[in-house]
Amino acid sequence: MIEYLKNYLELHMQSLNQDLEQLSSRMDELDPASKDFAELDIEYNFTSGQASACSHIIAVIMEREEESGIN
Repeated sequence: MIEYLKNYLELHMQSLNQDLEQLSSRMDELDPASKDFAELDIEYNFTSGQASACSHIIAVIMEREEESGIN
């Protein structure tokens, strides 16, 4: 079950990173003072927070695997 969760989170992390790249590209095309930029900035920060949390959970799983000799 833990391996399934780790695999899922790794795939989810890839998706989040792709989302961040797309958001960044869209933001690069906008005036930083515009409302659209501000809305994308909020979305970027929200997605970045998800990526950080996801990365942390993956790291904890990998640490536990090492401690218990799994994989």
